[in-house]
Amino acid sequence: MTEIAIIGGGIGGLAAAAFLRRAGLRATVYEQAGRLGEVGAGVVVAPNAARLLRVLGVLPVLQERAVPLEVGWEFRRWQDGRVLSAEDLATKCALLYGERTYTAHRADLLEAVRRAVPEEDVRLGKRCVGLDGAALGGDGERCRLRFADGETAVADVVIGADGIHSMVRAALTEPAPATYSGLCAFRALVPAGQAPAFARRPAQTLWLGPGHHLVHYPVSAGTLVNLVAFAPAGGYTTESWTATATVEELLAEFDGWDRRLTDLIRAAETPGRWALLDRAPLTGWSRGTVTLLGDAAHPMFPFFGQGAAQAIEDAAVLARCLAAGPADPAAALARYQELRIPRTTRLQEVSHARAHVNHLPDGPEQRARDASFTDVDPLAASGWIYAYDPEAEPAVG
Repeated sequence: MTEIAIIGGGIGGLAAAAFLRRAGLRATVYEQAGRLGEVGAGVVVAPNAARLLRVLGVLPVLQERAVPLEVGWEFRRWQDGRVLSAEDLATKCALLYGERTYTAHRADLLEAVRRAVPEEDVRLGKRCVGLDGAALGGDGERCRLRFADGETAVADVVIGADGIHSMVRAALTEPAPATYSGLCAFRALVPAGQAPAFARRPAQTLWLGPGHHLVHYPVSAGTLVNLVAFAPAGGYTTESWTATATVEELLAEFDGWDRRLTDLIRAAETPGRWALLDRAPLTGWSRGTVTLLGDAAHPMFPFFGQGAAQAIEDAAVLARCLAAGPADPAAALARYQELRIPRTTRLQEVSHARAHVNHLPDGPEQRARDASFTDVDPLAASGWIYAYDPEAEPAVG
């Protein structure tokens, strides 16, 4: 039986284990943390992700804590909160794509996916520090994994789901340092009892202004409001989910904006802050029987809310390809990247371009953008994202 090792126990790594198990393949997840958990705050679970969670049988688990959105892509003007555009997600989303859109705390999404993975298939406290073996060259020899505690393991297939600073990616690809994007992100949670009423609505709201934008929506069964903001980075270059800022620093970025928004910021808990670094899309994710998944393969700016969804899609397609070609896993991984790279590259590119559109200074271009919101239905225009079905493409090339 093929032994599969997954490096990383985040949403993508656990989703890979879950879909592989569903396909009749056993995988072991190696996670460096001592317990499963997610840093960060909110995540949008769009129909393409919700559909795959339903396939795994865990969507009802997520629904216990997630917030089904009634309004989405609600664009507001920075200065006065004027609504530029809004989508009726309560009815249209399910009608168009067969599923609702939800917002959730990342920890709740991780817990839902974890329910589909047996506890014995996850090894905690295992930080992988190296890969050895000719499997990296594709001649079929097994790969040896080395861990920080001195333990080793062998596997026929290795999946790097170890995030944006992926050790597995470093072993597969030539070093390509990230470039400075000039942007940074802040994230924070606001207790619902301290949040203005407009922010507690089941809505995903985007405030657009010169050089900045801010998104907020409820999570955790409506007990918290998630807030994520984007601003010029200045000299800030730290790319870490654990780095923090102060409420005063975040508030200063939005000085002069609508008072309702600044009141929301004032109620925030200690914000996280990280630099958005630019990485060009990879042209290949796999070498022999080693491959990448999720942020390790295709880190993208978060402006379309598709990071977690694309990791879940990766997991579903990867499992199909390996199940369809168990005798030749190297060919299966080649097929996996062939199916996934065009789609994720397109999402990386449109997410990158969105920064310019969202941050236009007031003027003719900004007014043209705002006027265009009445001409374009963002929900329908995103059909290529939300209607995607991993089962629709043959798993064997």
